[in-house]
Amino acid sequence: MKKKFSATSKDKIDWINYTKSLGGVYDKELSITDKKPQPINVPKIDLHGISLEDANKIVKNFLQKSIKEGCKKVIIITGKGSRSKIYNDPYKSEKLNTLRHSVPDFIKNDSYLCNKINKISVADLKNGGEGALYIHLKKEKKL
Repeated sequence: MKKKFSATSKDKIDWINYTKSLGGVYDKELSITDKKPQPINVPKIDLHGISLEDANKIVKNFLQKSIKEGCKKVIIITGKGSRSKIYNDPYKSEKLNTLRHSVPDFIKNDSYLCNKINKISVADLKNGGEGALYIHLKKEKKL
């Protein structure tokens, strides 16, 4: 059976003095937990005031560029369509002529873009809420 080591009074004094001087010692554990995550820059495009035809061209170019750059997610700000003049014309579809509804349909109907996209969802409030879309992109396969 081993005897327990009993510290001498000199050892205890040395330990107390040592622990008092630890103020300047780098604490590795604290530095890891205190780091705030760096914000990830998500590419955005704002389509306010752009016609439907121009918006489709801009969206396609923007998504192609984002896919080539290896982005995982992009934000497309379409607006809610609340100030659209389409609502006054009974011969035009309200949903298909507002960018909020037509941009996702355009993406889903474009064969190239459809194969490069995982998911389309409504953005969080901080990024535009119902007036913006998250487009989650697939990884570009390199041969």
